[in-house]
Amino acid sequence: MNNNIKIYNEMAECLKALAHPVRLCIVRGLLQKGSCNVSYMQECLELPQSTVSQHLQKLRSLGIVEAERHGLEVTYSVKDPRVKGIIEVFFQEEEK
Repeated sequence: MNNNIKIYNEMAECLKALAHPVRLCIVRGLLQKGSCNVSYMQECLELPQSTVSQHLQKLRSLGIVEAERHGLEVTYSVKDPRVKGIIEVFFQEEEK
């Protein structure tokens, strides 16, 4: 058995972040769309921009998503390939 507690802590933090409905929706939406900006997410989620930005910051701090600047616009995409697998497993029945 692997006793590297650091890895288990990192995985647990990732799962905790994805356990929030808004963050789960953001990550799933990013995977379906490829990438998008905060304004698009704000419209889809019907939440204030500040709320969406706070959730994105949490996801960025854990390395789940990454931001890319294009002039004044910042687009987000899923960075961690393991998260893609998690989302696919969670929603496989719904997508059939």
